[in-house]
Amino acid sequence: MNRVETALLNSAPRRWVQRFYETEALLRCGGRLAPGSLALEIGCGSGYGVQLIFDRFGAGSVDAVDLDPAMINRARRRLARYGDRVVLAEGSATDLGDALCAAEDSYDAVFDFGIIHHIPNWRDAVSELTRVLTPGGRFYFEEVTAHALARPTYQRFLEHPTEDRFTAEHFLAELDRHGLALLGSTTRIQGDFLLGVAAKPCPANGGT
Repeated sequence: MNRVETALLNSAPRRWVQRFYETEALLRCGGRLAPGSLALEIGCGSGYGVQLIFDRFGAGSVDAVDLDPAMINRARRRLARYGDRVVLAEGSATDLGDALCAAEDSYDAVFDFGIIHHIPNWRDAVSELTRVLTPGGRFYFEEVTAHALARPTYQRFLEHPTEDRFTAEHFLAELDRHGLALLGSTTRIQGDFLLGVAAKPCPANGGT
């Protein structure tokens, strides 16, 4: 992520969109979390997403990872008021076991606020977040598609992987391949952005 995109992601307009549009769309699809839920955010940046996961989605505690140690430090300052309800770690969404010692079936929810399209081996990230979700756990996602990344403004000012970019259809197919079932309908914005919630199936003898 270059300096232009880092500045955009930490800007007041971006926070406004994330809080008043994206969060509301995700809540309509997946609802709030059960009291005491443990959530994970991948690519937490300066910590604003974690704050929303607490305040709007109702998580009991949140673990979060980011590759950039400077962002982890910013998030630590922003989230100090939550005390030990927050665990922040430097690491990759493709290896949560290394970053957070995350075992299989660890998290009641995983949040992706526009991070997976930055990951070259994005399918590995989907596999890993599926691994750490509890049965019945929800994956809340907001993603940028290949359609958007092909636009001249994205290509000129922002840096993204140039290979294996996904369309909305590719992304949803990958979720389905891992058994993640959509809850309600997804929101698509001009083919550029995709928002929705998917759930990991429960064992057959555990009900649905």
